[in-house]
Amino acid sequence: MPKRNVFYSFHYDNDVFRVQQIRNMGIISGNEPVKPNDWEEIKRNGNLSIQKWIDNEISKSSCVVVLIGTNTYLRPWVKYEILQAWAQGKGLLGVYIHNLKDPRTESTSPQGYNPFSLITVPHRGFQTNLSQLVRCYNPQPNNAYNDIYFNLESLVEDAIAYRYRLSRGRL
Repeated sequence: MPKRNVFYSFHYDNDVFRVQQIRNMGIISGNEPVKPNDWEEIKRNGNLSIQKWIDNEISKSSCVVVLIGTNTYLRPWVKYEILQAWAQGKGLLGVYIHNLKDPRTESTSPQGYNPFSLITVPHRGFQTNLSQLVRCYNPQPNNAYNDIYFNLESLVEDAIAYRYRLSRGRL
């Protein structure tokens, strides 16, 4: 399989240490964390600057992987990233990360709500709940790290292939 470039969408404050574990797996090239000074500059220039950065990063990706923690569904930028991925025809995938241990606390967290269930998109002439079109993978609770490690690449490939078939009207 070719190595894919993905955009990871997640709730930074709550889940950055869980997300870092996934990035460090090295399975898939993912959007690298923005250097703190660069991110502060982007934020300082306002919402349009953030949107432009997101749009650009997603355009360079084949798939957007939403890493779903406890409160990810509440984040407006996550919703924006999902909508941009859909608008740009990118593969979309959700992966629950609540069972990865946060290295700061050595604890897991409660499972979050599916963020795709809060979004509808036009599909075959109807408004369709995105949760019906996007898979959310829930790794084994007792071995979440290894489950993600061994399955993420194929999950991303499946999401890209599925979106391609959707865009061609084959589903």
